[in-house]
Amino acid sequence: METWPLVSIITVNYNGNEITDQFLNSLLQISYKNIEIIVVDNASNILPDELKIKYPIINLIKSKKNIGFAAGNNLGIREAKGKYFFLLNNDTEVDPNFLEPIIELMESNKNIGVSSSKLLYFSKPNIIQYAGHSGINLYTGRGFVVGFMDEDSDKYNASYKTELAHGAAMLISRNALNKIGVMAELYFLYYEEIDFCERIKQAGFEIWYCGQSIVYHKESMTTGKLSPLKTYYLTRNRLIFSRRNTKGVQHYACILFFFFISFPKGFLKLLLNKDFTLLSAYFRGVFWHFKRYNIYLNEGTIYNDF
Repeated sequence: METWPLVSIITVNYNGNEITDQFLNSLLQISYKNIEIIVVDNASNILPDELKIKYPIINLIKSKKNIGFAAGNNLGIREAKGKYFFLLNNDTEVDPNFLEPIIELMESNKNIGVSSSKLLYFSKPNIIQYAGHSGINLYTGRGFVVGFMDEDSDKYNASYKTELAHGAAMLISRNALNKIGVMAELYFLYYEEIDFCERIKQAGFEIWYCGQSIVYHKESMTTGKLSPLKTYYLTRNRLIFSRRNTKGVQHYACILFFFFISFPKGFLKLLLNKDFTLLSAYFRGVFWHFKRYNIYLNEGTIYNDF
């Protein structure tokens, strides 16, 4: 490609200077040069200024309070100048050649609004975390990740249309953002990218997976790493997503499925494990909706009430 478009790489930092440092260092090794790097600090206790000193190339934006993942990324998006916005988790490191293939993909098909890289586990880089997604079943609220925990192989090197992008490595076109707006901030943490992808598809855009673009994610491979914070937001936001994205029969089926199947199953599992701290967070995530069920779930509202 004769002229590569400007790509705005945006990451959100919260008390993660060391891991953000590693992320920024990996970005300095990439072959694609027409980039700007925006770091949004969500009111960290550890001052992020040392990142700016070490990496003067970055645009450091400081939020006065912790506004969450979606709102933090939105701050960066509003300052970005690129044709594309690449939202990357700060707990990732990138392959040196990760950007060219996914930009070529986006440039080749103007109907693509969002695409995601192949995500491999940093601790075991031959194991896949994400290679596409089936989408969320709007009757049950469930879905599955393509390739999850498989060994990486040639079949995952292709690019193909998929239903959901992954928020850890999500490339968005400015054209799509101009039409649908930024991510909904009321989620605060988790599910915001799933909601965003539903809006992308409703606006007539496609979502793709790019198998030649590789990002390594430092998220744990084990399933037992739940915290009260994660449990609360995953529970609360699953129901917010259902309320915002289902209507009629779908809406009632999804709510009934949650309360008669998913909720009892989750409750019994935590009870049998005697994990009462997580159980408390689980209940609070559900009962948030009883307190606020009649409110309009406004896209711009931030609910950080954990």
